Amino acid sequence: MIIYAVEVAGWLGAICVLAAYMLLSTGKLTSRSVAFHWLNIIGAAGFIVNTAWHNAIPSMALNVVWLGIGAWALWRISAST
Repeated sequence: MIIYAVEVAGWLGAICVLAAYMLLSTGKLTSRSVAFHWLNIIGAAGFIVNTAWHNAIPSMALNVVWLGIGAWALWRISAST
């Protein structure tokens, strides 16, 4: 049962990251949008769960950094308001 949860986390992560990119590319979101960064953070978290389970350490490390960038951007957005 846990393997299904891991795979769902990975697929939801992929959907969130792709949605963020699509919405940014179509002008529905901006790079300063809170929603854009939350989609990336949630997406990265899903990828972290999935890649850690599959021992894909380089991909996991990339997504830890990706999540950190999103969190940092949210912090900067909240600090400027």
